[in-house]
Amino acid sequence: MRLFAAVWPPEHVLDHLDVALGAVRGAPSGLSQAIRWSARETWHLTTAFYGDQPDGVVTSLAAGLAELSAVTEPYELALRGAGVFSHRTLWVGVGGDVESQRAVAAGCVEAGGVPDRHPRTRAHLTVGRVRPGSRPPRRGSSTNERGRPGPEPDREVEVAAGIVRALAVYEGPRWEVGELVLVSSEPGAGRGGGPLYEIVERFALGARGRMSP
Repeated sequence: MRLFAAVWPPEHVLDHLDVALGAVRGAPSGLSQAIRWSARETWHLTTAFYGDQPDGVVTSLAAGLAELSAVTEPYELALRGAGVFSHRTLWVGVGGDVESQRAVAAGCVEAGGVPDRHPRTRAHLTVGRVRPGSRPPRRGSSTNERGRPGPEPDREVEVAAGIVRALAVYEGPRWEVGELVLVSSEPGAGRGGGPLYEIVERFALGARGRMSP
C-alpha cells in the first residue's frame, strides 16, 4: 500500500483556489494548454511520504500519527503565492503558521520511522505540471539530426514562469487546520490518469483518540 500523511484544505479554501486557477486556465495567452492540471480531488499539503508499505504497517503508523495529533494544537494556514520545482511542477504556497506546519511535517516523518526522501521544507499544494514538448518551437530553434525543429529546453522554463507570474499575488482564505489524514495512493487510477487517493484514517488535532474515516 502506497501511503502518505497530509493536511487537506477544506472545501471553501479549495473553491477559492479553483476560481483563481480557472482564471489562469481561461487566459488568452495559451499558456494553460501547456499544463497538465491536477484534479481538484488531489489538492493537499503532503506532510510525509511513506511510499509502498505492507498492510501490517498501517496499524503502527496510525498509532504514531494519533499520538502526534493528540499533542498538536490546531493552527491556521492560508494558500498563498506560487512557484515551480524542477522547471515543471507548479505549486501554490502556504502562509500563516508555517512553523507549526513544519513541526507537524517533522512529526509525521518521525511517526513513519523512515526518512522522507523528499523533505517537506516548503509546504505546498501541487496544481499542475508542464507538458514536455507541448509548446511549438520558435524561429531560430535548434534542429535535430534530420533537420527538423528540436525541443527547446528553455520553453518549459518559460511556460512555468508565466503561470507562476499569474499566480504570484494569489492569497486564499485562512482556515484552521484541525486534523491530519493518512492517505493511500494508487498511481494512474484517478481522473485523467492521475493518482487515486483514498483516506485511510483521520486524526483530530489536540484530541485523544481517532476520528472515523
